[in-house]
Formats: sequence, C-alpha cells, structure tokens
Amino acid sequence: MFSLTHKHALITGAGSGIGKAIAELFAKQGAVVHLLDLNETAVVQTATGINLNGGEAFSYTCNVSDQAEVAAVMNAIGAFSILVNCAGIAHVGKADTTSEADFDKIYQVNVKGTYNCLHCALPILKKQGAAAILNVASIAACVGISDRFAYSMSKGAVYAMSLSVARDYMADHIRCNSISPARIHTPFVDGFIAKNYPGQESEIFEKLSKSQPIGRMGTVEEVAALALYLCSDEAGFITGNDYPIDGGFIKLNN
Repeated sequence: MFSLTHKHALITGAGSGIGKAIAELFAKQGAVVHLLDLNETAVVQTATGINLNGGEAFSYTCNVSDQAEVAAVMNAIGAFSILVNCAGIAHVGKADTTSEADFDKIYQVNVKGTYNCLHCALPILKKQGAAAILNVASIAACVGISDRFAYSMSKGAVYAMSLSVARDYMADHIRCNSISPARIHTPFVDGFIAKNYPGQESEIFEKLSKSQPIGRMGTVEEVAALALYLCSDEAGFITGNDYPIDGGFIKLNN
C-alpha cells in the first residue's frame, strides 16, 4: 500500500522541515522527487541525502513568488503527477502591528507562491490522466491564533484555493486537498524560540508543546505520513477536504 513507484512528485519548500520529510518519505515509497526551495544549499543537501539512500531526487533553486521562475523549473522537469505546495514563511503580529512590507512578504510567498505553482502545474497535471495536489495550510486558517494576523490570512487563502481547485479540475481527474498542521517541531521552531526568547528556550518549548491538548508538538514524519496517504492511489476517493493534524487543537482545546 501507499506505493508511489513510477510517479514523479514536485515538492516545494523541500529544503527543510515538513517539505524535506515529505520528500524523503515519497522517495522511500518509490517516487522520483523534484525538490524546489529558495535555499540552494538546503535543497541540494535534501536531494543528496535521498540519492545516497537509494532514492531518486533532483533539486532546483526557485523563488515560488516569481511565476517566471516557477514556470521555467516546471518546464524543465516535464511530466509529473503529484504537486505538494509546502513552501511558506511565518510572521508574528496583529493587524495594527503588521507592517505593509511584512504583509506583502507573507502574501507573496504563501498566497502568490501557492497560486504560481498551481497556475503553472495544472496544464501539466491535466495531461497525466490522474493527479494529486496537496497544499499545506494551517490550523490558523480556521481558528483564531494570537499574533498571527498575516499568517492566518495567507493560510486561509491556501485553504480556499484548495477547495476551488478541487471543484474546477474534478473532470480532469485531479484531486486537491489540504492539510492543516498545528505546532510541528521543525528547525524553524527552534530558531524562532532562540531568537525571540534567549535563555528561555526549554521553558518556551515546553509551553508551546503543551498548547496542544495531546501534550506535545507533532513531528515532521507524522505530517509526511498524512501527505503520503493523500497523494497515494489509496486516497483516490478523497478530494476537496482539509485534514487537521493538530494533536486535538481545533476540537479539544477548551
């Protein structure tokens, strides 16, 4: 089950964190993975690790907010039948403390970047006979999170775009779903804590972990496992849905 043999998958944000874990698992399950990231060193390292472990991976340095760059990379890749939009950035701030520049930056990467990848990939995916798209949203798309105004806006847009694409391309046998992680332990989390709470790293990590009812952060491997299922043939009857992976945050955090 959950084999991706003979499939080609394009994964953005694959240089680290969730995107990297998805790339590694998809390659382990037999997919040829095409990895996009703005950080050239990181994405090359991800691809090299996959290739050294018997997988087949190709790396591409790409700014997803630039449609011309996205189109050039996808044209170079050619045919693929799985698209995972994982590239994204975060921001801390309320509506009146978020600068116009920061708001635009979040929009360019999280919203326009997702749109650019969808826009350029869909003509390719329509030719494949069957295809799967997975967009990484967030619990911030559907519940209020303190000090995450611009980030929540962007992930709400990702959630809505997923529904629209699922509806519009059903006749082309393209499935589109999204996943909404809560706090997942990634290098970004460690860096965020170190930058904003120097000397309090252990205390803040514990606090953030316990904000999930389950009592811990999720792992990138757990998110990758959900992504694998939704992009596999076993999920062929699933489209137009969002899947929280949140340790009970949305329904149980009373």
